[in-house]
Formats: sequence, C-alpha cells, structure tokens
Amino acid sequence: MPDKIDFSQSTRGQFFKAGMQISTPIYLDAKLQTELASIALAKGIDISVLANDLLKKDLELIQLAR
Repeated sequence: MPDKIDFSQSTRGQFFKAGMQISTPIYLDAKLQTELASIALAKGIDISVLANDLLKKDLELIQLAR
C-alpha cells in the first residue's frame, strides 16, 4: 500500500445504506445439508425455508423449557 493516498476526489458514504441488514451465512456439515436438501425437495420448498422453520421450532421448544 502506498504511503500517501489522495482521497480528495472520493465520495464519503457512497455505499452506505441506512437500516441495511447483513445476513449471517450458516454452514452445515455435508451430511446434514444433504438430508435437509432431500426433505426440502420432497416438500417442494427451498432448503433455507426448511432450515428456518426447523430453527424456529427449536427456539420455541427451548423457550418453553425455561
């Protein structure tokens, strides 16, 4: 990287979007992903919809157990 960089022609906040949310990627192990993909395909839904539904149900169970 150079010692001196000229930012005099740059635009501040050019890519800033207020209220923007960044999605957190979640990585599944290969066997689990294959099983979930198979179930999602059989149900005719996207794997992310299935994963979200399963996680929501798990969170409900956790909250009920408290």
